[in-house]
Amino acid sequence: MTAATTKTHTTRVLPGWERGSPHPLWLVAPLLVVIAIPTADAFLPPDIHLAHLLVVATAFTAMAYGPRATSLVGALAVLALIAAGTERDTLLTESVLVELCTLTALCALLVVFTHLRDRRGRELLRARAVSDTAQRVVLRPLPTRAGPLALASEYHSAEADTYIGGDLYAAARTSRSTRLVIGDVRGKGLASISDTAIVLGAFRAAAHRPIALPELVAYVEDAVHWGLNEFSEADPYAGERFVTAAVLDIPDDQPVVHVISCGHPPPLLLGRSSGTATALHVTDPAPPLGLGALSDTTYTAATFPFHDGDRILLYTDGVTETRDSEGTFYPLAERLAKWSHLQPGPLLREIVADLRAHAGGLVQDDMAMMVVQRDGAPAAG
Repeated sequence: MTAATTKTHTTRVLPGWERGSPHPLWLVAPLLVVIAIPTADAFLPPDIHLAHLLVVATAFTAMAYGPRATSLVGALAVLALIAAGTERDTLLTESVLVELCTLTALCALLVVFTHLRDRRGRELLRARAVSDTAQRVVLRPLPTRAGPLALASEYHSAEADTYIGGDLYAAARTSRSTRLVIGDVRGKGLASISDTAIVLGAFRAAAHRPIALPELVAYVEDAVHWGLNEFSEADPYAGERFVTAAVLDIPDDQPVVHVISCGHPPPLLLGRSSGTATALHVTDPAPPLGLGALSDTTYTAATFPFHDGDRILLYTDGVTETRDSEGTFYPLAERLAKWSHLQPGPLLREIVADLRAHAGGLVQDDMAMMVVQRDGAPAAG
């Protein structure tokens, strides 16, 4: 994990046919079996016959290799059975002929199986590559710097093999400030990616414009409300879809931060000198995005001090609602105060490690965090 954007997701171990061909030495074992069985038959009593075990060599090859290697070992296994039958003068007996036909048929089936398996594997790899690319486009990595601010982020998706889920974050620059958004779509995992894309697309389209923060949030609300209801007739749960979000505007030349909360957990301010974590509670929060049309919502930004050296932690409820074995929620504000001396990247690493220890190593919900620190460096052009 670096000080820049990092993603955490469950890693699945791919079988050999997806990772690539195994080491060539793996082919030695089935070849030895093909050689050893007819050799052993020459020294065993007539009533002991091992040639039927030749199918094991072909099956092992099919497990680790593709159709070409399986065809080669299968052909050698058939030849070895013929050699063993010839050696004992039993090749034309009924039992050996049945074994020969059975082995040939099984080898052919294994070759067909490996061909279909590899083709399916290639299709899955292509689909996974497209999915990964699409997800990375939706949730773009955050820069390490934005004007006079240092940024770091952490993301965990609840579903294996996915990079994003129902949580979201983004940053945008105007000529005089940095704007941030963090949100939580109702639901989790792949099913919520569509709503995530709507929110992020609306924010990126307007955040860089020189408009006031309430106007920005109103624009995002309109886009989200339209997007969530576009296919409402086909979705029986469309009326229950919404997005909690916190939108921040941090001016370059003023030691303050402006916050509008749309039903989202309050950001935590970690003071440079106090060493305490203070929740930035907005006195007049707005409804979650997508529900603003249900009332005459007026967006009002709350302003809080944000000096050089201060850090703000933005997070989703997947962090604070993580439970330990006794059902106790993770005490984020209490733990955060212990790491008041850390920079954004190391601070997130400590939180993630402590969060996993609290949960017993398994985090089952989407989770997103951002740390932003004003460090007094010159603003980017």
